[in-house]
Amino acid sequence: MSDYFLDVASRGYKELAPGAQTRTFWGNQMLFSLVEVEAGALVPLHTHPHEQGGIIVSGELEMGIGGEVKVLKPGDMYIIPGGVEHYAQGRESRAVALDIFSPVREEFKY
Repeated sequence: MSDYFLDVASRGYKELAPGAQTRTFWGNQMLFSLVEVEAGALVPLHTHPHEQGGIIVSGELEMGIGGEVKVLKPGDMYIIPGGVEHYAQGRESRAVALDIFSPVREEFKY
């Protein structure tokens, strides 16, 4: 197996919240999180020390970051500094987002 190419289809899921799950992949300095959020599912308000950036791949996702709320669509991007409160909630259909964390979130390594 290559250390350079990752097989998303064979990777198991980690539950983030009811109706929200991720598949994660990591290197030494960053972690990729392919997040799927079902319609209406909520990833509750939280913080972490890691910087987080992301892009919506499909569907629509309501995100609240630092008290500002916006509905994001495919191609929309966001950056969340460490320590800033944020949440995500699915809209009418399943949404997929790719999040990138730095440094690596050890609790997301599974």
